[in-house]
Amino acid sequence: MRILVLQHARVEHPGIFRSWLEEDKHSCFTVELDEGESPPDLDDFDALWSLGGPMDVWEDDKHPWLRKEKRLIYESVVQLGMPFFGLCLGHQLLAEALGGQCQKAAAPEVGVMDVHLTEAGNQSVFFDGINDPITCLQWHGAEVSRMPDGGTVLATSDDCAVQAMSWGPYAFSAQFHVEVEPDTVKNWAAIPEYAKALHMEFGKNGVSELDQACANSTGQFNKVAKRIYINWLRAAAARK
Repeated sequence: MRILVLQHARVEHPGIFRSWLEEDKHSCFTVELDEGESPPDLDDFDALWSLGGPMDVWEDDKHPWLRKEKRLIYESVVQLGMPFFGLCLGHQLLAEALGGQCQKAAAPEVGVMDVHLTEAGNQSVFFDGINDPITCLQWHGAEVSRMPDGGTVLATSDDCAVQAMSWGPYAFSAQFHVEVEPDTVKNWAAIPEYAKALHMEFGKNGVSELDQACANSTGQFNKVAKRIYINWLRAAAARK
C-alpha cells in the first residue's frame, strides 16, 4: 500500500506504526506541511494519514496550508473514498473537512488516561479485539465540538465527547495517542505549545513525570496500537 502521510511537526510522526509499516512493506511518502512542503497528487496513493501538531485546526490565517489540507482530506475521503487515518490534529481536521466543528476544550487533557468505547465503537472494525477502557496518552487543548453529518463517535471520555470517530467504511480517527515510543514525551515536550500544556498540568517536573507514566504503560500502548494498525489495514483492504 502507498500511504501519503501529512505531518505538522517533524517529531510528531507515526511513531511505533512506522516499524510495522516497514515490516509489512508498505511505502510512506511524508509531507511536512508546517515546513512549506506541498502534497503530491492523490492519484499516486492508496491511503491518507494526517497526524498531530501544535497548531489549532481553525488557525487558517496563521497557517494557510491548513485550509488546503482540509480540502485535500475532503477530496480523499468524500470524492475518492480513500482509506484515512487521523491522529489528534488529524482527527480534528477530518471532522472539520467533513463539515463538523472544533473548539477549545473546556478541560484540556494531558497525561496517561482512559477512554471508553461507545456502543458503535464496540461494533466497529477499528476497535475489534480491543478491550474497554483504552489506556492512552492525551495531549490536547482542542476537541471536536460538533460531529460532521454521517460521522459516528467510536470512543469518548468524561472531558472529551469525541475521542474517536469514523465516517463511512474507510475513514477513522482518534483524538488520543497510542503510537508512543520511548522518546515521544521528550521530543514533544520540546515543542513550546506542548511544553506549556505539560507545565500547567504537572508543574516543573512534567516531562519526567509524564515520561515515566508512559513508560509504565508501554505494554498497553503497544498492544492497542498494533490492534488498531491491523484493524485499519483490514478496513483499507476491504476497499480494494
